[in-house]
Amino acid sequence: MTDSSTSAPTPDRAMPERLDPVVWRPLTLLLRDLDDQIASLYTGAGIEGVKPRYSLPLVWLDQDGPLAIRALAERCDVTHSAMSQTVSAMRDADLVRSASGPDARTRLVELTDRGRSLVAYLADEWNATEAAVRELEAELPYPLTRVVDDLHAALARRSFRDRVAARMTLARPDDAGTAGPSS
Repeated sequence: MTDSSTSAPTPDRAMPERLDPVVWRPLTLLLRDLDDQIASLYTGAGIEGVKPRYSLPLVWLDQDGPLAIRALAERCDVTHSAMSQTVSAMRDADLVRSASGPDARTRLVELTDRGRSLVAYLADEWNATEAAVRELEAELPYPLTRVVDDLHAALARRSFRDRVAARMTLARPDDAGTAGPSS
């Protein structure tokens, strides 16, 4: 029997009493649902093993490749570590391969034939997604892009990390045994 307090919460299961799911969780669930809906387009088109997060790197590789992971990460505005993990997953899906770079330390990422064959579809989906977001914005009392810009401005004044840390009651995991319940 699984203890429901330790299993991962799902949208149809209540959150444990100690957690406040009012703001952050619905946002993360919405973003995951939007990505899942895009992924379902891929599956419906007979494309297996491709995730929405692969679209931008694959398009960049088609336009500018082969590229080193660091250059690809910069173009996609993600960390080197995140792009390294994405490249590994794309390699497993036979979308990219690694080749020797100009020196022994550099590996270049390039499209496979399968990856190249999907770029036009993925670019089309990307542009259609942007158009769908603009359509959604027109239905809202304020644009999503304004919310994002306003959030960036607020986070420039005080980082999200600092905001979360200021509200935490425990400094370290081992403090849990000595601290009383938070109010």
